[in-house]
Amino acid sequence: MSSSEYILIKAEEDGVHVIGLTRGTDTKFHHSEKLDSGEVMIAQFTEHTSAMKIRGKATIHSANGIIQSDSKK
Repeated sequence: MSSSEYILIKAEEDGVHVIGLTRGTDTKFHHSEKLDSGEVMIAQFTEHTSAMKIRGKATIHSANGIIQSDSKK
C-alpha cells in the first residue's frame, strides 16, 4: 500500500482501539488511539507504519472496500 492511501475507521461502540505497527525486521506497536461511538479516524500508512490493528466494533473503509470488525465483548 502506498503512502498516499488512507483508511477511514468509524467506531460503532465506545472504546475501539486503533494500534499502529512499525515496519522493519521486528514489528512493534508505535501508536495507539481510542475511539468512542461515532468518532471517525482517517489514517495513512507511512514509512513507519506498515500495519494497523483495530480492536472493537468498527467500520473500516479502504481502497479495497468496506469491512466491519466485530465487537471486543
